[in-house]
Amino acid sequence: MGDEAVGRAKPGRAPAPAGRRSRPRQAEVAQLAGVSQATVSLVLSGRDTATGRPISEETRRKVLDASRSLGYVPDPAARRLAAASNKLLGVFSFTSTFPTDVRHSYYPFLVGVEQEAARQGYDLVLFTGSSSGGAGAAEAGALNRVRLADGCLFLGRHAPADELRRLVTDGFPVVHLGRREDPDGLVWVGADYVSAGRDVVAALAGMGHRRIMLVREDDDAPASTDRERGFLEGLRAAGLPGGADAVCRSADPEHNVTAERIGAWLADGVTAFVAEETDTGAAWRALRAAVDKAGLSCPDQVSLALLGSPPADLADEPAPLGFDIPRPTLGAEAVRLLSALIAGESAQATLVGCTFRAGATAGPPPAT
Repeated sequence: MGDEAVGRAKPGRAPAPAGRRSRPRQAEVAQLAGVSQATVSLVLSGRDTATGRPISEETRRKVLDASRSLGYVPDPAARRLAAASNKLLGVFSFTSTFPTDVRHSYYPFLVGVEQEAARQGYDLVLFTGSSSGGAGAAEAGALNRVRLADGCLFLGRHAPADELRRLVTDGFPVVHLGRREDPDGLVWVGADYVSAGRDVVAALAGMGHRRIMLVREDDDAPASTDRERGFLEGLRAAGLPGGADAVCRSADPEHNVTAERIGAWLADGVTAFVAEETDTGAAWRALRAAVDKAGLSCPDQVSLALLGSPPADLADEPAPLGFDIPRPTLGAEAVRLLSALIAGESAQATLVGCTFRAGATAGPPPAT
């Protein structure tokens, strides 16, 4: 594994050190050497042989040559701060209200975070700027207060990439709970919605369904795009019609997924509907309401599935076919990754599998 364990950065040309006013940063050394900032940190701190994943001599030479070329000198104050530990982990959520309700979908994440933090001897610091939905979090320096902790976990479908990038570039330990595509170098832990989505479609296809429709919100968050990707891959694997015609994407499912549209889809041959899970549960609520208003019996006349778990207020209804997200496990894994970063060790983005749920809302398609 070697260098791959700590990732790579795209090589580039760093500014010449002559005449510069500010101290060169590790991010510039990483850019010039063509490696990740984590690799630079390990080499310059002398920890590159202490992690169990030694870095090659060629990579070490590139890092050292780049640091000398730029005139990089470690900041003594920063090194003292990095060596010290307050045993505090920050938690920042970008939801509209910090999820203290046990029925909130984020609550199980926090249970896993708290339990693993306690096992590792950390206290938690909750940054309540999230109580306003992270208002102003995209402004420059808005997340600087999280530096009071040794490192910070971030939760939310929409986190400001520029602010996270600034923390990562500065070498502050950050882990995002949920898959992210940016910024480069950000460590995250997420659920494998792609594989789980394929499994749900495979189950419906195995029951005999030949036209399946996905109902989702109009949102480009990775959690939503991953679910759609898994759904479409499942259709292709089963040899079923896919593409845009198999997806209903709506900014307002409550008003766009109606009993009339359900009837039109059924007349066009659709026999099963799949909805995505989000914080609001809007797609699943709209789908259930439209099916009920159309007077359809589930699963006798139409089959339903959910890519996730139903909202807490609908948990007493028959469990839908779908999958369960291991939220406590994800929370605990996020703490383990953050703890490794704080200790100066390498950490990699991690996907955790979901558990298939047979449910009671799906069955063979009607005979006619």
